Amino acid sequence: MAHGDITHVDIPVPDTGAAREFYSALFGWRIEELPGFEGYPMWQAPNGISGGGLAPRSEGFTQPRSYVEVDSIDEALRQVEAGGGRTLMGKEMISDTSWWAIFEDPFGNQVGLYEGTTET
Repeated sequence: MAHGDITHVDIPVPDTGAAREFYSALFGWRIEELPGFEGYPMWQAPNGISGGGLAPRSEGFTQPRSYVEVDSIDEALRQVEAGGGRTLMGKEMISDTSWWAIFEDPFGNQVGLYEGTTET
């Protein structure tokens, strides 16, 4: 992945079990819960590249959210704020080598950010 690529799409659902059945039948997605991510089934498209998660729907998270890879979440959030957007969730760790954050653009859309490396 490179800076600016869409890396992940979360789909908010009220019932992850029903959503697993629906999306795997509809699109042929492989959907599994990985160790450490129980309650958050992750899907992978047949191309083996595209993917995301089926996340429990919550207040403020009712529409799909795309995550964009960036070189620096901190710098991206500075640019978001300078451009009239706002940070909804600051940088949080996913693993020792990856982080995420969420912002709202000036038009009311929520977008996720992803920063990561395979280096340890």
